[in-house]
Amino acid sequence: MQTGKTYHEQTDIDNIQRMRQVQKELPSFCKQFFRGIEHTTAPRTRLAYALDLRIFFEYLQKNNPSLCRTPIPEFPISILNQITKEDIEEYMEYLDLYEKEHDAPSEHVAAAREYTNGERGKSRKLSTLRSFYQYFYTSELIEKNVASLVPMPKLHEKEIIRLDPNEVAELLDLVENGWELTENEKRYHKVTKGRDLALLTLLLGTGIRVSECVGLDLNDVDFDNYGIHIIRKGGAEAVIYFGDEVYDALMPYYEQRKGMIPAEGHENALFLSLQNKRISVRSVEKLVKKYASRVTSLKKITPHKLRSTYGTSLYRETGDIYLVADVLGHKSVNTTRKHYAAMEDDNRRKAARAVKLREP
Repeated sequence: MQTGKTYHEQTDIDNIQRMRQVQKELPSFCKQFFRGIEHTTAPRTRLAYALDLRIFFEYLQKNNPSLCRTPIPEFPISILNQITKEDIEEYMEYLDLYEKEHDAPSEHVAAAREYTNGERGKSRKLSTLRSFYQYFYTSELIEKNVASLVPMPKLHEKEIIRLDPNEVAELLDLVENGWELTENEKRYHKVTKGRDLALLTLLLGTGIRVSECVGLDLNDVDFDNYGIHIIRKGGAEAVIYFGDEVYDALMPYYEQRKGMIPAEGHENALFLSLQNKRISVRSVEKLVKKYASRVTSLKKITPHKLRSTYGTSLYRETGDIYLVADVLGHKSVNTTRKHYAAMEDDNRRKAARAVKLREP
């Protein structure tokens, strides 16, 4: 990370650079598509599109006899007119399970790795194709939008996994005291306890996303007003407020952090790794998994599940779905309602019991 850039600015730069590398592996006409959507999409979104399109064109090269000898960057735009609805349906079936070669550094040879896609992965990749085709169709560069003829996969609702109140207490007790950790883990815990407790309490006490958490800088914390300034997904800014429990966990770490010497380029980061660099999303995922696995073996807890735990608690306390949507940063209250529909049903049942027509 370069000095002077925020975490989110550097993340955008990294995504743009990676997208440009992937773009070199795509047909040259794809450049026009990415230029066309540049001002309406985030770099992370464009990178995801590029990765999805790479899989699609690799599939075409592998399975279309007329393209197998043509390098993918040399594919002409006319191939989009030649692809049929059946071709895309076969591609969707291919996504269930496919192999792709990747470099294995230890042996310096190409090795095949299996990939699978569930209904959500397939839905995203078809959505990418639809946007891709729609762009060239409305630009009058292709004659038909065959991707729009393929129905989107039916998405089944996933069970919302969250920690129960007693599990939240057990988790924070574990982070604070180090019980249940191995001897090796306890050695690291002596160094990271303050950070880990502050980080997990913040996630559980505000519901912010892990990317919003790792992106926090020292000057984003306002202890006078019990607030943090975050950059939402998509770039919007917001101030989220926290309670006394978060304050009590965050303040000691904040004081500890000011005495640490960060690595160059990471001077402003709030949460630091053992290498004194800004902690990564992956590192937070690993530490959440480490602690949560000691509390519950039946639930796969991730940082996002801590977000769901907060949303559940907030909705139970307030019954205000619009407040939950606002605090969690959902663009649509329908997204929130989908996640907390079961609790809405509980509230409706309470309403049925609340009104008495006759005194007993």
